[in-house]
Amino acid sequence: MKKTIPVKKNEYIEVTFEDLTHDGAGVAKVEGYPIFVANALPGERAVIKVTKTNNGYAFGRLIELLEKSPERVDLSMEDQNRYGGCQIQHLSYKGQLAFKEKQVREVMTRIGKLEDVMIHPIIGMEEPTHYRNKAQVPVGEKDGKLIAGFFKPRSHDIVETKESIIQHQVINEAVQAVKEIFSDLHIPAYNEKTHKGVLRHIMARYGKQTGELMVVLVTRTDSIPFVETVVKEIIARLPHVKSIVHNVNSKKTNVILGEKMNILWGSEVIYDFIGDVKFAISAKSFYQVNPDQTKVLYEKALEYAGLTGKETVIDAYCGIGTISLFLAQKAKKVFGVEIVPEAIEDARRNAQLNEITNAEFAVGAAETVITDWYKEGNAADVLVVDPPRKGCDESLLNTIIDMKPKKVVYVSCNPGTLARDLRILEDGGYKTTDLQPVDMFPMTAHVECVSQLILKEGN
Repeated sequence: MKKTIPVKKNEYIEVTFEDLTHDGAGVAKVEGYPIFVANALPGERAVIKVTKTNNGYAFGRLIELLEKSPERVDLSMEDQNRYGGCQIQHLSYKGQLAFKEKQVREVMTRIGKLEDVMIHPIIGMEEPTHYRNKAQVPVGEKDGKLIAGFFKPRSHDIVETKESIIQHQVINEAVQAVKEIFSDLHIPAYNEKTHKGVLRHIMARYGKQTGELMVVLVTRTDSIPFVETVVKEIIARLPHVKSIVHNVNSKKTNVILGEKMNILWGSEVIYDFIGDVKFAISAKSFYQVNPDQTKVLYEKALEYAGLTGKETVIDAYCGIGTISLFLAQKAKKVFGVEIVPEAIEDARRNAQLNEITNAEFAVGAAETVITDWYKEGNAADVLVVDPPRKGCDESLLNTIIDMKPKKVVYVSCNPGTLARDLRILEDGGYKTTDLQPVDMFPMTAHVECVSQLILKEGN
């Protein structure tokens, strides 16, 4: 028998919110039927408009708040634009940390069936703003002027943002300066409907420890009008700039960067440090956007690895070698694996940059390369994984269980897939002893975790 849906699309109803979803939307229930509403907090009473219904749940829009949560932060429209892309901007930072820690604890119990893991209190930031060291900002036009900002949810309409509260101030200044330079020179923005115009995105990267800035101009065209003037103006307005790069993306695509890259001025890379390890960062390098909290996360991973200098370590999903090079400071040998060839080139360059000789890197899928190493008789004392949001490939988890490293350190950006994978490793002979949540992305619903697993005796 088909279940009756207790609400109708476009209906206005009064609700009380009970909880938040994993992505920060408020959850209200009508006769047990959940309705998800952005910008709502638990304990709040509100009038909402039902915007979409499904058999199991609905979506709504907040119309009027009747009772507010004490954890609500009231934001003007200007402030909301400054927080562009932040799902939980309206929740106090104390409330954000509590929400993320609760989310981790719940999925460990519900999905992982892990009742006795030591889940430590989440580590937040003293100053949870202006932390991002990278921006990729779409450019458009309004009233004959260039605008730059973020896309409205579920659209490609640009909301102009003159200062993002989560971007480093040097990044904010760079984006505004480039926008003004192109606007003053009447160089048109790219129009994705007509596939005409020039400037698509402004990208900026900043080395917080070195003070070095990279500006990347992403255009549809192979050349930039008045390019010499553009470069001269960027250098004059942005004293931190060390690299100006032109990226050509002539395709009809949502992908930001194209294949063709030209250095217009300065260096191909900028540099930054995480702890004592120095990293070269190119326009396409993967590099954590919050280096302060990355240091916290990696130091915890290093602590959980418990290295004495005698261990062989495998780092699956090693990227540009960030965790590998941290581990190499205390390990006998580190082997890193990554499927992206350019990332492995960066990893090898970063090893040379730091004169680290006990780290080797291989290109390939972690589940394939590490399985082959195991079949060839190469095992690890400690295995570190830092997979994408989908978690570890099942074959890699099976290889870990067969290889039996004494310790597994699991770094995760998705508590749900972490809980699933921990359950598989537990069933394969491991014990999850500690789990540390870290707030890498304040004002958003994302949370990172690092977990320590130890091989049980007799396995």
